[in-house]
Amino acid sequence: MKSIEDIMAMAQNVQAELTKAQDGLDKIEVEGVAGGGLVKVRASAKGRIIGIEIDESLLQPSEKQMVEDLVVAAFNDAKAKADAASGAEMAKMTSGIPLPPGFKLPF
Repeated sequence: MKSIEDIMAMAQNVQAELTKAQDGLDKIEVEGVAGGGLVKVRASAKGRIIGIEIDESLLQPSEKQMVEDLVVAAFNDAKAKADAASGAEMAKMTSGIPLPPGFKLPF
């Protein structure tokens, strides 16, 4: 059985590694796409929006509603990809940590 000092040291190491991993998530970039590539949103795996690209063919007043819908769809696609990238990175970091079943780290 491990002593309380060993457990505390292990917890501090885990916390340091998770903080480092979270900082790294802002460097991973994903791209959400909608309308067959007419609207693109770049985001970090942490969810920060980096940029938006809208094809010129959509910039007509009659296409306003479609452009708005495509921007929303591209944001949602980027968010889903950011969540997936974040989950994959966190899984790498926690793979060796013995966590109780159902325990989820706060990310």
